[in-house]
Amino acid sequence: MKMASSSSSSKCGKYDVFLSFRGETRKKLTDNLACTLKTRGFKIFLDENELTRGEPITSELKQAIQDSRLAAIIFSRGYAGSRWCLEELVEILVCKETMGLMVLPVFYDIDTTDVRDQTRDFEEAFQSLQERFPDKVQTWKDALKAAAELTGESLSATAG
Repeated sequence: MKMASSSSSSKCGKYDVFLSFRGETRKKLTDNLACTLKTRGFKIFLDENELTRGEPITSELKQAIQDSRLAAIIFSRGYAGSRWCLEELVEILVCKETMGLMVLPVFYDIDTTDVRDQTRDFEEAFQSLQERFPDKVQTWKDALKAAAELTGESLSATAG
């Protein structure tokens, strides 16, 4: 359910698109997508900084999500292995509910059900995360399920 504030900052944000992705997609998909969008006049937020292991996502990154009109979440095999990707995802979904942020999930060389049900690569990632972040795992799983239920796009790594 969209809240009355959906016409707030997410509709006239600093960025048109916030890209949430794991580094493994950078060369084949993310950089190409960002370049294409930029050449068509879109303002893109593409995090160029590597976060230090163990550090939470920065307030600047959260602000960039809040200042965007649309968040494209590029789910890949390694996405759930990144605490930072999962924290971005949670912030994206909060902004979707509170600010009307549009969200587009992209399933890159992974099945939607693997994301929704946390199977295969996602199940393996959560086995490791459960040991290190037991208080956050359920929130991340719930966020993945919610995002996977949104209408999105599926892309194959071998598609031209």
